Amino acid sequence: MFTHSDTNPAYLSTSKLWTLVASSLIKPTTPMKPKTPVRKNSATKAGKKRKKPDKEEEEEEEEYDDKESDDEEFKPTRAKKSTTPKTKKTKKAENGTKKETPSRASGTKVKKETTTKDTKVKKETGATASPVKGGRGKKKEEEREVWKWWEEEPHPEGVKWLTLEHRGPYFAPPYECLPPSVKFYYDGKPMPLSEKAEEAATFFAKMLNHDYTKKDVFCKNFFADWRKEMTVEEASKITEFDKCDFKEMHAYFVEKSEARKQMTKEEKKVIKEQNDKITEEYGWAIIDGHKEKIGNFKTEPPSLFRGRGDHPKQGRIKKRVQPEHVVINIGEDAKVPEPPEGHKWSSVQHDNKVTWLASWSENVQGQIKYVMLNPTSRLKGEKDWAKYEVARRLKDHVDKIREMYTQDCTSKEMKIRQRAVAVYFIDKLALRAGNEKDSDEVADTVGCCSLRVEHIKLHEELDGKKDIVEFDFLGKDSIRYYNRVPVDHQVFKNLKLFVKGKDGGDDLFDRLNTTILNKHLSELMPGLSAKVFRTYNASITLQEQLCELTQSSDSVAEKFLSYNRANRAVAILCNHQRAVPKAFDQQMTNLQGKIEAKEEAILETKKEIKQLKK
Repeated sequence: MFTHSDTNPAYLSTSKLWTLVASSLIKPTTPMKPKTPVRKNSATKAGKKRKKPDKEEEEEEEEYDDKESDDEEFKPTRAKKSTTPKTKKTKKAENGTKKETPSRASGTKVKKETTTKDTKVKKETGATASPVKGGRGKKKEEEREVWKWWEEEPHPEGVKWLTLEHRGPYFAPPYECLPPSVKFYYDGKPMPLSEKAEEAATFFAKMLNHDYTKKDVFCKNFFADWRKEMTVEEASKITEFDKCDFKEMHAYFVEKSEARKQMTKEEKKVIKEQNDKITEEYGWAIIDGHKEKIGNFKTEPPSLFRGRGDHPKQGRIKKRVQPEHVVINIGEDAKVPEPPEGHKWSSVQHDNKVTWLASWSENVQGQIKYVMLNPTSRLKGEKDWAKYEVARRLKDHVDKIREMYTQDCTSKEMKIRQRAVAVYFIDKLALRAGNEKDSDEVADTVGCCSLRVEHIKLHEELDGKKDIVEFDFLGKDSIRYYNRVPVDHQVFKNLKLFVKGKDGGDDLFDRLNTTILNKHLSELMPGLSAKVFRTYNASITLQEQLCELTQSSDSVAEKFLSYNRANRAVAILCNHQRAVPKAFDQQMTNLQGKIEAKEEAILETKKEIKQLKK
């Protein structure tokens, strides 16, 4: 169904590309099907040992939707051969087995790790530990008690917590002025700036070598916001952006960045200890008497808004968050955290029906930002539990729902036909529902219900297949969705009917919106929405792939590889992609050069062997 390739850079980390290209001499364009089973046959079990997979590069979840990190350098990693004796492998696999998550209804207790005697387990570090010979160099991990909240009585409906304590958010440090030797130039002449104007100028200077600063919209938005930060005198002089020179400021920040890279271990250790101290003070909350980690306790520092894709507001200044902007949510009997000296909170509330600890509104898009608990916390766990329970219930109704929308595809009412085709797309392609937006304020992203005629092409026959629909549009976060997929013949006929007499900018489903669709789905099953379909299909795809790719006798490394392949199949289904790194083309060119050099060396060696045989 899907045309994506495993070697698509959007789906693979650079380490996996290295594995595909460097270790196996596979060219970057060689496709690998994500659903190919990786099973041991008798010969493999007897004599051949499957290659240990490379460790995946970890990508931290962004604290804020509009925050993006710079592309990392390409650092290929090679898989290390395990020197662990064969007799010890079974033991390691048993000790490394994760604890089982119980069913709330069954009341089954969590299995303890074989190395522990009480209810304490090792604290999760977010990374998969690699085997260490003889245990040397193994880090001592902090142990903490696991809160088995799923074994407790649930709170009354709507109540999220009974007691809550925390220290509030940690604010970005104040701005440090540039040294007098670093100057801003306007029209070729140095020009001093006020503190506010200088700080805003540094935002642009830091990004001078980034592609964003070459975009007209980005520069125009920045200049408009920057002039608001200037004094009247500065604004009267700085009137043309093209005459602004940030190069000296940029060079200063590049120099500082290089200096950080050259830090000694001792210097890095001091910084780490300072960060750890901040985390220990602000990174934890006490909820219902249990210590829980906070996910994003730091406010985002002021910077320039980037957005996703060609966002119309990119380049605007994201202002510094002050305590006066922040609403604190805390337990009624808990001590209210002290704001920074000379400041006060916007307000303090004691609402135990919400899960956030603090909130504020950012200035660019007017979105409300929240300080939330870590994904491993009770509040997040209960929310995910509820989400997956609804998806689990869908399993018992999905066949009937599919029969219903198949029948509705031949309905005499156009709105029912459109609804049926939309549900078909959401079910089969895991498309998001999509909401109506003001295109002047936000990026032009669409979902199923907001598709326009220009977003699809109909092919009665293509590449030997019939009834092909070609999708090409920007989805959530301006990530491109491109797919060619064969559909049911009746669905294809309906689509031809939907586009007839319409222009490219007209709605494909002109008699349908997300509200109407979700209302219909909730009538078919309580709690059902377009999002639940997506969760269900992603979950069942992962389950099917794991059953197909794994065996009980597989080692931990083999299971890890199978899981990554199964997860990739889900990523392809849901169109989960990472942005292609800036240096990707150069990296592929370098790898291709290495491959050609290796192939040439192999040919030379073969020639030498033939000469020696003579």
